[in-house]
Amino acid sequence: MAIRVVELTEAGSHHELTALYATVWGTDAATQLIDSGLLRALAYTGNYVAGAYVGAEMVGGTVAFHTENGGLHSHITGVLPNARGHGVGRALKLHQREWALRRNIGVIGWTFDPLVRRNAYFNLHGLGATATAYLPDFYGAMSDDVNAGAPTDRLAVEWRLASPRVEQACAGRADEPRRPAEAFLLVDRDGDEPVAAQHRWADGAVVLVAVPPDIESLRARAPATAMLWRTLVREALVSTVDNGYAITAMTRDGWYVLEATR
Repeated sequence: MAIRVVELTEAGSHHELTALYATVWGTDAATQLIDSGLLRALAYTGNYVAGAYVGAEMVGGTVAFHTENGGLHSHITGVLPNARGHGVGRALKLHQREWALRRNIGVIGWTFDPLVRRNAYFNLHGLGATATAYLPDFYGAMSDDVNAGAPTDRLAVEWRLASPRVEQACAGRADEPRRPAEAFLLVDRDGDEPVAAQHRWADGAVVLVAVPPDIESLRARAPATAMLWRTLVREALVSTVDNGYAITAMTRDGWYVLEATR
């Protein structure tokens, strides 16, 4: 799949990107996540608005704006369902990185749902981003098809664009994260069900926190189970970080790895 990423500077392309986001998140005019007028204003004032194309079709897009500390905040990135798994998201983020570096911007931050396994693995391993904070119910109630009826917890990350970790990840040379043989399972899984540990981990132990294979489909068919995942993963990540741990990796098979920092 030949992917072409370009900045979107014209009103027509901003309408096109708004329509793409509506398809990805299942919104309509009343519930859209971002409107074309705002995209137009962001692009006009020097912020980052870009689309990914395969041939003449827009298959993905991303939007970022400048922050008070001289970085960028990447607010929204979406890829059409039939284009996922073909490197579109990666192409968008690499284009965003190059755009920022050309402007002497060294850090890009964003948030993502910590229960969406493919995004956690992509962000932490594929891009080399570093988790910085757990944000419970960050956006409040949302009405789109993806987020409706669930707390909008998010994991904040920083992408330090010139760091060795990020350079290795962007070059495809990052070591594949593995589950340590000796680790404490703070949240395990049994089929669709989360299983919480019944006692505290030993000081200094590596801690593992599982996430479900596909939280989005689980929300649709078993919302109570999905909510239990949200509660247990929130409690696990917040409590470990509060006790001097950092999220250091997400494995391909869906485990957050947390290690002591003090």
